[in-house]
Amino acid sequence: MSDATREIEALIELMARLPGLGPRSARRAVLHLIKKRGQVMAPLATAMAGVAANARECLTCGNIGTADQCDICTDPKRATGEICVVADVADLWAMERGHGFKGRYHVLGGTLSALDAVGPDELGIPRLIARVAEEDTREVILALNATVDGQTTAHYIADALDGSGVAVTSLARGVPVGGELDYLDDGTIEAALKARKQF
Repeated sequence: MSDATREIEALIELMARLPGLGPRSARRAVLHLIKKRGQVMAPLATAMAGVAANARECLTCGNIGTADQCDICTDPKRATGEICVVADVADLWAMERGHGFKGRYHVLGGTLSALDAVGPDELGIPRLIARVAEEDTREVILALNATVDGQTTAHYIADALDGSGVAVTSLARGVPVGGELDYLDDGTIEAALKARKQF
């Protein structure tokens, strides 16, 4: 195998490690990049080098940015007294796409898991509790997945904040906008029924 072929194979192996890409998808992606090297590959390499050099976790909330504090944490308009707790940065970005939340976030970096030896200290839950007191927080919104680990984490945080005087809420669960009952799973229908409200 020549050095050039080794470089291409190494790139394919690296691409195959990305979520959603297996070896075949990675091979197709690399071939596309090579064919479009001027329009896609060179700018992508430059952008990746910049992100690799400058990306860092926000020291306050755990979001990803290029400074010690992210744009959300430094925006005075976002100091609403509300902190939305999410498991990871992808969840934060999903919440931001909705444009409905105007407060600040706290990224846990995962959920509690006895199986994987992930406890409160690994997730920075003590840092969240300290933040709630320091920032004069009125409400903590638990936007965690409706999984066993997500709900265990939510209950742990709610218990830790019990008696703090801070309102602890969670996202409503149930039928999505535009959803049809026939296509929903039983758990979603049950959650929607339990979370019903006055019409």
